[in-house]
Amino acid sequence: MISESEDGLRDSTTHAGMDGATDLVPFEAVEAAARVLDGHAVPTPFLLSPKLGDDVGGQVRLKLESLQRSGSFKFRGAFNFLAGYSQEALAGGVVTYSSGNHAQAVALAARLRGVDAVVVMPKTAPGVKREGARALGARVVLEGTTSLERFERAREIQTAEGRLMVPPFDHPAIIAGQGTAALEAATAWPEMDTWVVCIGGGGLASGSGVSLRALQPEARIIGVEPEGAAAMKASLDTGHPVTLDSVDTIADGLAPVRPGDLTFHHVRRLFDEVVTVPDEAIRDAARWLLHEQKLVVEFSGAATVAALRHGVVDGTDRRVGAVVSGGNMDPSLLSGLL
Repeated sequence: MISESEDGLRDSTTHAGMDGATDLVPFEAVEAAARVLDGHAVPTPFLLSPKLGDDVGGQVRLKLESLQRSGSFKFRGAFNFLAGYSQEALAGGVVTYSSGNHAQAVALAARLRGVDAVVVMPKTAPGVKREGARALGARVVLEGTTSLERFERAREIQTAEGRLMVPPFDHPAIIAGQGTAALEAATAWPEMDTWVVCIGGGGLASGSGVSLRALQPEARIIGVEPEGAAAMKASLDTGHPVTLDSVDTIADGLAPVRPGDLTFHHVRRLFDEVVTVPDEAIRDAARWLLHEQKLVVEFSGAATVAALRHGVVDGTDRRVGAVVSGGNMDPSLLSGLL
């Protein structure tokens, strides 16, 4: 596992025990989330990819969260979070901040609960994600270009309008919901010995770690970040969550300038390694998925496949599960892949 060092605390949603250590989300919470999501989230395909397996010298299955409702794994966490509140508690509506996929997930989850949603997105958010959130009934507010700018604007709206904030990743209910993707994969393929998952804020990664350490404790768990937005790796190297001065990547869904405090502790304690991939490898992986697997995958969703194809993650003689985390590709970018 990645070694532990002094905790970093800022904008924390951590849950500290008597010894001061941050508690991990229990696997029972993931199991409970699976029951909550039953009939609402899609049990996504776990597709065997002989072509990718041949390329890496092992067996590879792709967990296609690109086919989840709202187009990404984010729906799992958003719906599970809102399920923890009564209709009365949600009467004032909800607000969130997101580069796009969490915004759409919250918009859909709120619509299913019959409540009003506001989503704060960056001015640079792809049109497909902005329009997707609007189509699901959310009011879209554009603010800045970084996750911290979006957070501050969402907090202003929360205070002014009395809305419930739906965090994008750093909350136990979000982590538990996202962990159901790995729960499905591990249940479907008990022989899996390696799990490769992308890291943005770290909610999907954290939930994956909880599920895999419970069900397949000896499996390797490897996180993947873009080279130009490697906030989790920088935090692990430093020993506490850090804020990047800037990010620069085509993978807009993997570009928070800072990981969550709770997600940092999960990755630090549960993961074997966090690696980075260049944008060129991510673009190549999205093109490969389109041409060879007939899958439309956004750049953020292709990061794990990039790590395998680029040789950053060794799949030789391994049974690898890789999350394809989102399919909200801007149509204007498809021509370049074709």
